[in-house]
Amino acid sequence: MLYALLLFSLTVSTHGFPKSYRDRQFDLSFTFKTRSEWGARPPSGVKALALPVPYVIIHHSYIPGACHTEKECAQAMRSMQNAHQLTNNWEDIGYNFAVGGDGAVYEGRGWTNVGAHASAYNPFSIGIVLIGDWVSTVPPKHQLETTKKLIAQGVELGYISQDYKLIGHRQVRNTECPGEALFQEISTWNQFEPNVEM
Repeated sequence: MLYALLLFSLTVSTHGFPKSYRDRQFDLSFTFKTRSEWGARPPSGVKALALPVPYVIIHHSYIPGACHTEKECAQAMRSMQNAHQLTNNWEDIGYNFAVGGDGAVYEGRGWTNVGAHASAYNPFSIGIVLIGDWVSTVPPKHQLETTKKLIAQGVELGYISQDYKLIGHRQVRNTECPGEALFQEISTWNQFEPNVEM
């Protein structure tokens, strides 16, 4: 057991992403874009999450709007990081991960770092933003399916608790996020939790 834990710790990258994940991403049938691949700046600081986390919190970006190509989604990531780091003076982009309309997952703060996306819930959650405005329309099916696969991978790797609660940002803050259409969609997903206190 000790050997297994040591081996696991040695496979974790500087952004908290196991090399084994990269090897298996094609088995999961989604593309994963690292921070370097979308042109992220380094964070100004990091704080470790206590793992596994009990919550997965779903967001929409609203602005920037939906992206459909790798180039557009990478630009959306840089735009969000600029807003969060330079305007809000946060340490990094707020989300742990983003899912683009191109069907790819974009690495934000990763699996092991506390995000800045849901105030009091940040230390206990993985925040996933679906890039786009999902107030009146639901994201494309492939964007939704990639999000589900990302969550499943987090559970499999031990970053997300097996009995996690899935919630929308609006359940823990007075906000429209993740948009009415997306919120109604995730309310049908496995492990959605309707009763969460702000």
